[in-house]
Amino acid sequence: MSDLFSATILTAVVIAALKMATPLLISAMGELVAQRAGIWNMAVEGTMLIAAYAAYVVVVLTQSPGLALAAAVLAALLTGAINGLLCVVLKLDQFVTGLALNLLAAGLTLFWFRAGLQGEGVPTFRSLSPIVEGPFAGLYPMMFVALLAVPLIWWFLERTRPGLELRCLGENPEALDLRGVDVRRGQILSLLFASAMTGLGGGFLMLAFSDRFVPDFTGGRGWLVVVAILAGNWRPGRVLVAVLFFALLEALAIQSRVGSSLLPEQLLLAAPYLLSLALMAVFRSTSLEPAALGIPYRRR
Repeated sequence: MSDLFSATILTAVVIAALKMATPLLISAMGELVAQRAGIWNMAVEGTMLIAAYAAYVVVVLTQSPGLALAAAVLAALLTGAINGLLCVVLKLDQFVTGLALNLLAAGLTLFWFRAGLQGEGVPTFRSLSPIVEGPFAGLYPMMFVALLAVPLIWWFLERTRPGLELRCLGENPEALDLRGVDVRRGQILSLLFASAMTGLGGGFLMLAFSDRFVPDFTGGRGWLVVVAILAGNWRPGRVLVAVLFFALLEALAIQSRVGSSLLPEQLLLAAPYLLSLALMAVFRSTSLEPAALGIPYRRR
């Protein structure tokens, strides 16, 4: 147990936690915007998986991480556009639509992956490298982008007129409609932004965490994003704390595989979901969930 608390191990765990938090935090900030606009985007897992696969294909073909990230964002935007068409335009049930898109993404990526192999070995690529010198050695530039997104999203939501209108979309869309604001346009734009952020997170996940694609590569991280927003009570700062805590638990779980740990790996991995359920039960009377979240808006 003493090995777990040595300076070297603690440093490695913290750096690993920051790395694991990066794709979650980027996606969570986008998902937060969509949910504050009244959209229960349950397709985060599928969007992230599609983005990761798109990044994999492009980086294998071009060996360009920049093009791979761009492809991930574009693939996620396409998924978000389909989601917006179904949820906002056609006003289908947002939970059912999200689950269907997740299943579709899992099936399509598995089919494309196996069809592309054609009996050959899995193509690999050179993973992204962290900063290797200076005080930020071991970290990735994308980590700072993820952390910077938190105050920017807070400022946009709380200190700007467009942010106020977006929050009103999730609380009282009818009031905005009466003022001449296009509710459908605002919700679609928020969903596209959320999808683009999830695509960026999925692309980073692919490029920094592996050198090849495997089926179900995201491993439930999209669901963890939704859980982080629930645990953070729809506030950017609290969501940041939740994501960092979840990432730390995952880093400790990985460390427990190669060293000693006070808690079993399975309990550490399940802790975020158990904690979120406990928080929702304890603070249900003070929940900041948008009043119109998940309810398709229909003009009277």
